[in-house]
Amino acid sequence: MKGYRKHLTAVLLAIISISVLAGCNSDDGKASGKSDPLKVHIALNGKMGPLVIAKEKGLFNEEFSKLDAQIEWSEFQSGPPLLESLASNRVDLSFLGDGALIAGIDKNLPFEVIAQTGRGESSVRILAQAEGNIKQIEDLKGKTVGVASGTTGHVYLIKALKAHGLTTDDIKLINLQPDDAQAAFETKQLDAWAIWNPYYLNNIEKGNAVALKVKGKILAPGAIIARNGFAKAHPEIVEAYLKVYKEAADWQIENPDEASEIYSKETKLPVNTVKTIITAEEPNIFFTKDAIKAQQESIDTLAGVGYIKKSFNFKNQIKNEYIDEAFKK
Repeated sequence: MKGYRKHLTAVLLAIISISVLAGCNSDDGKASGKSDPLKVHIALNGKMGPLVIAKEKGLFNEEFSKLDAQIEWSEFQSGPPLLESLASNRVDLSFLGDGALIAGIDKNLPFEVIAQTGRGESSVRILAQAEGNIKQIEDLKGKTVGVASGTTGHVYLIKALKAHGLTTDDIKLINLQPDDAQAAFETKQLDAWAIWNPYYLNNIEKGNAVALKVKGKILAPGAIIARNGFAKAHPEIVEAYLKVYKEAADWQIENPDEASEIYSKETKLPVNTVKTIITAEEPNIFFTKDAIKAQQESIDTLAGVGYIKKSFNFKNQIKNEYIDEAFKK
């Protein structure tokens, strides 16, 4: 028993000694004023866009180092899986296409709309097999059409069908993420495919597909977002993010050849194809009237077909305080 007590006493003394040493080390860290940088989780949504430029060229480094912040990057093929990570606090800042954006707001997911990515005039098309018998939107009736559910491609498809007197009930809709849809389209398991760039132009240039003409002009504007809790706690980081995003967007506009090289490495697409895509429409983070109108039309359309619970006013969802503060004169 005495031996056991001596052993127990020795163990307790050892634990106390370790605790004291750990406490001293912890106090030393606090006394020196050192702390770990704030981890900022930024998500890439696809392999093209100003965030890719900013990451490649290290544009965030200087701006974020001033704020003792450090980026942790993640990447998603489309908006819906990104929303899942955002809802579980694994994404702080990113951007979304209109489909995921609208669905996320409808589900009251914890993010704020802080800017736009652009008007989305050239970003989405409905492709048909180049050697198939689908020549116009009306020919899609009864056909197998691939799209990533809840994405900007999905919204575009619904609006295009509506413009031609059809609904998704008139087609065989297959939910596929872009890379899976690419394989299915190439092997002719899909008659058509609603998809965004760089996929649609690459398939057209390879001779695999033709783009179907749609009545009127369908805009597919995207939006820049911030997670609610993060934005409230760190508004200065959100403002810095917008500054760097715009810096990268401006650099892309001014340096299309170098930007095309960067995107070509990321996407494995020909440089000329990439340049055609990025020069077709310039990025613009400031909301425009026609982009807001297009978002509202998408919201009303999706509510009308039951894809979202009810319509809402998109303009009321925009939080201008971050962009106003970031670019105040």
